[in-house]
Amino acid sequence: MLVSAKDMLNKAREGKYAVGQFNINNLEWTKAILLTAQENNSPVILGVSEGAGKYMCGYKTIVGMVNGMIEELNITVPVALHLDHGSYEAALKCIEAGFSSVMFDGSHYSIEENIEKTTELVKITNEKGLSLEAEVGSIGGEEDGVVGAGEVADANECKQIADLGVTMLAAGIGNIHGKYPANWKGLAFDALEEIKAATGNMPLVLHGGTGIPAEMIQKAISLGVAKINVNTECQLAFSEATRKYIEAGKDLEGKGFDPRKVLAPGFEAIKATVKEKMELFGSINKA
Repeated sequence: MLVSAKDMLNKAREGKYAVGQFNINNLEWTKAILLTAQENNSPVILGVSEGAGKYMCGYKTIVGMVNGMIEELNITVPVALHLDHGSYEAALKCIEAGFSSVMFDGSHYSIEENIEKTTELVKITNEKGLSLEAEVGSIGGEEDGVVGAGEVADANECKQIADLGVTMLAAGIGNIHGKYPANWKGLAFDALEEIKAATGNMPLVLHGGTGIPAEMIQKAISLGVAKINVNTECQLAFSEATRKYIEAGKDLEGKGFDPRKVLAPGFEAIKATVKEKMELFGSINKA
């Protein structure tokens, strides 16, 4: 059964660890992440971008797949199904489809319009018992066409959004999606401290968790980050493992192409990556 992310994030904030959000793109990714969470007794958030939603035949299809897996695999750890970087319209569609959590990314709007749309979604999600993530200060890099330059969010604007009653807040602190360039300056911890002071006990979200050094991850957690998003690292692990299998030519023998065999190395690579991140985030045995 899918749950809101609210309880798991409040526990993470209080316990000084973070829950991983791992984006899903197909059946193999979803199964690997759910099994790894269960094996390590860790709460988990399955992230779905709008692009991935279209690729996987729509939000209702995803809800059916995830709910089916939770039942068939006997998953008992808390699982939230979360829209990642969603528009206002996509958030409404995901709520209707049965997601247990949504993110409205209003960072590209003026603060006034961000507040207006977030306020409407706070009312809807509260009525349905769902969790809501909002964003201030766009995250750098590109993900499904959403581009940001790695802005540092304004603490006062963060407070205005947090005070609306959202469950969690993604605040830009110099983090980016995708691979980090060699000249990346690192996370702006002074800004994170100001944001934490302004938003109180609000669980904070760190997007772009791939490639951030472990010591930065741990410091961010100590300053209120309770949810960390990982996508690129899983993509790289999955594609590399699958590429090596295909190049080895093993599947050309016998019956020929078998997608279950071809994707199996990628499946195992996802599991290993997710476990490594759960260990770094400190969420193992916290379900």
